[in-house]
Amino acid sequence: MILARIDNRLIHGQIIETWLPYTGAKHVVVANDELAHDILQQEIMSLAIPQTVDSVFVDVDDLHETLAKIVPGGDQVIILFSSCADARRAYEAGFDFNVLNIGNVHYSPGKKQISPSVALSDEDENCLKMLNRKGVKLDFRCVPNDPVQVRFDS
Repeated sequence: MILARIDNRLIHGQIIETWLPYTGAKHVVVANDELAHDILQQEIMSLAIPQTVDSVFVDVDDLHETLAKIVPGGDQVIILFSSCADARRAYEAGFDFNVLNIGNVHYSPGKKQISPSVALSDEDENCLKMLNRKGVKLDFRCVPNDPVQVRFDS
C-alpha cells in the first residue's frame, strides 16, 4: 500500500500515531526540495519516526526514480508532500498514485477554509481538480478513522 498525502507539517504526530499503524508502512518518504538538502531538519524530523521505519528525503522530481531503488516491491510506504504543487510535479514526473490524501493545509490570506484542517487557494483548488480529472481520488481527512471531510469533484 502506498499512501500519498499532502500535509504541510510533513512528519508529525498524526503520521506517526495513526497513519503508520494504519498502513503498516516500513518507509516514510518526504518529497520536498528544501528538506532534501537540509540535513539538520531531516535529522530532527527523523527523530519522531520509529527505528523500525526508514525515512528518506528526496527532491520532488526524483521521487519516482528513488522509490524504485529504495522500496522493494510490495513494501508499504507513506509519501508526504507539503503542497499540491509538489504532488502534481511528482505525478507529472512519473510517480503514479490513484488516491491522494489531503490532511493538513494551513490557512493563510487568500485561502478558503474548506474543512477544519484544509484551506485552499485558487491555485491549490485548480491543482487538485487537475489531479482528480486524471483519475486521482481525493481523500480529505486528517486521520484514517475520520470520515471523509469534503466531497470534491473536478
